[in-house]
Amino acid sequence: MISNQSLTPKEILIELDKYIVGQPDAKRSVAIALRNRWRRRQVPSPLREEIAPKNIIMIGPTGVGKTEIARRLAALAQSPFIKVEASKYTEVGYVGRDVESMVRDLVDLAVNMVKEEEKQRIEGVAEANAEDRILNILLPPGPNTASTIGPDDTHSFTIQNPDLPVRKENAEENSTREKFRQMLRDGRLDDRELEVSLSESKSMPMVEIMTTSGMEDMQSNLQDAFSKIFPRKKKTRKMKVPEALEATKKEEMEKLIDMDKVIKEALKRTEESGIIFLDEIDKVASRGGGGQGPEVSREGVQRDLLPIVEGATVSTKHGMVKTDHVLFIASGAFHMSKPSDLIPELQGRFPIRVELHSLGKDEFVRILTEPENALIKQYVALMKTEGVDLIFEDDAIEAIASIAVEVNERTEEIGARRLHTVMERVLDVLSFEASERPDETFVVTSAYVRERLNEIVKDQDLSRYIL
Repeated sequence: MISNQSLTPKEILIELDKYIVGQPDAKRSVAIALRNRWRRRQVPSPLREEIAPKNIIMIGPTGVGKTEIARRLAALAQSPFIKVEASKYTEVGYVGRDVESMVRDLVDLAVNMVKEEEKQRIEGVAEANAEDRILNILLPPGPNTASTIGPDDTHSFTIQNPDLPVRKENAEENSTREKFRQMLRDGRLDDRELEVSLSESKSMPMVEIMTTSGMEDMQSNLQDAFSKIFPRKKKTRKMKVPEALEATKKEEMEKLIDMDKVIKEALKRTEESGIIFLDEIDKVASRGGGGQGPEVSREGVQRDLLPIVEGATVSTKHGMVKTDHVLFIASGAFHMSKPSDLIPELQGRFPIRVELHSLGKDEFVRILTEPENALIKQYVALMKTEGVDLIFEDDAIEAIASIAVEVNERTEEIGARRLHTVMERVLDVLSFEASERPDETFVVTSAYVRERLNEIVKDQDLSRYIL
């Protein structure tokens, strides 16, 4: 398979099409933006530093695929990617999260990402070390070997004592050890119980601090300080061989990972290829009503966002991070406000604007059947667990799509999310009784769909509450 880091725009589009129906303009824009991240890294310095990301703002009603595009883009990016809600941030001076915390969260995510990659790289070495530790417990060192304990008392291994003559027993001991190693790998020792000495997780006093802007890292920094004052203790635990092997493997991994190297790489990735998806950006757009009620601090959040989006240096517990080349993708329904209600400076930081359109009956039919995570496939799989074969006729799928469109038009427009409520209503009886109907084939017809929904759809007041 092609590395996701070097996917072309067309290949990115194909991957997005597997899960998202319609919205070609939005998918095209994010595909180009993602590819441009790779292109910039191929440009030699100093021009590379001058190429700024072209931030995107997606505009469209709820339920048309904005958040889904973000989710799938995160899986494709193989870069530090975080999705945040713009509405949860407040202006500096108010109680709540300041906008810089999104960059700190992105760095933490990048550190975890690089750490997982490092774990995969050293997994073989850690597994071998863990095997040796278990074998040392099963077969204590003989008289011709000396036991060496590491400085942290967590890693023990055996070496040949040069002052003792080589004896025949050594070969026998090695042969026995290798036999036990093979038995360990074959699972023939899984029923044995061992006493294993493991490091306890960091124990420290819990410190809760009500922080304001710029002080969110104080709690984690204090906890790091406490972890040095109160070092990890050793604890002997009884466990079966597979559990002991897994626990010692995790401990060996932690010792083998060079966290300084991990943090350095994570900071570099954040600055070079980090992506922040700002959802619900319309919720911080002020409608010009003045600073009272829900309007308070909205414009302040936009002002605080400006330097982050344009390029600033943010202090994190892992070091300083520049946001000059972080890609920002914003989205909002803009039902109650317009993109022009954002302050002009912030509008200018999002040069690419994409409109997502409402979905109709044809798109709903495709959403129900085509994507790899299609609703129909989900319900068929769920009923299969009870032994029920669920079959949807084509006209039944058409009926579900038609009713979803009709309810959207008559009540609130919530896009494809309406399909979830309609499907639940259609299959309510079967879902309740499925455990009592094993080895049965249940066919959903258009007549059955209308029987389950017609009364609710006709009664507009009722449909507002149920559908």
